[in-house]
Amino acid sequence: MSMSAIVTTNLTKRYGDLVAVDNLNISIESGEIFGILGPNGAGKTTTIMMLCTLLKPTSGTATVNGFDVVKHPSRVRESIGIVFQDPSSDDTLTGYENLKLHALMYDVPMKEIDARIDRVMTLVDLKDRMHDIVKKYSGGMRRRMEIARGLLHEPKILFLDEPTIGLDPQTREHMWKYIESLAKRLNMTIILTTHYMEEAENLCRRVAIVDHGKIAVLDTPANLIASIGGDISVKTHSIDMNDVFFHYTGRAIREEEGDDMGRLRAYTNVRQSNNK
Repeated sequence: MSMSAIVTTNLTKRYGDLVAVDNLNISIESGEIFGILGPNGAGKTTTIMMLCTLLKPTSGTATVNGFDVVKHPSRVRESIGIVFQDPSSDDTLTGYENLKLHALMYDVPMKEIDARIDRVMTLVDLKDRMHDIVKKYSGGMRRRMEIARGLLHEPKILFLDEPTIGLDPQTREHMWKYIESLAKRLNMTIILTTHYMEEAENLCRRVAIVDHGKIAVLDTPANLIASIGGDISVKTHSIDMNDVFFHYTGRAIREEEGDDMGRLRAYTNVRQSNNK
């Protein structure tokens, strides 16, 4: 049986009277593509921030790659990579230069940097374009380059925040294939947040739908669809993951999660912060 890459036990985060994450209990297997879905303000970002050591839990525990997020934050950070929904690379530099800066930030040995850049850019089919200025990349190429950057320090666990947002359907489908190949070839655990229900259905082995800081439901996409009367094996099934999402979270419009994602983006510099 696979070792669990992430385990949370009664993981909780409170802000005064507000309970942002409420006794979260999940276990994500090594090599699994796991989806976290939920309306705005449901607690997704707060959960990820605790798993990335950017927020300390109010109570409960979590381990990432076997390391406690509070007791061993630096080991957790060494184990993970993050690719944000908004581009965070410098488009005035080449792909190679962006990756080299990332390698230096993560203390990748100098003698290994070029070989690692070559390897990850080959993995995302950008080896022949790595010396081009990023400004010249298409949207899909830039997303693939940022995934390559997230892989450069060889993390065991990769967080993908809305990995295909803003991409056309053809590029989105290609990105799904890259993500699936990463999990299979590298036995990498991938935590995916998305608002595209089709993406969750096609990519994720299991999906957790989070609402009001709690897990509303957690299962495979097929079982979730079956739970409300659908059949994923029927190509033209009338019930899909959108219906599942509405069933468990309702249809009311939610407020945005505020500045939490901005704080999460600070992860790119957290390697240089103190590792209390």
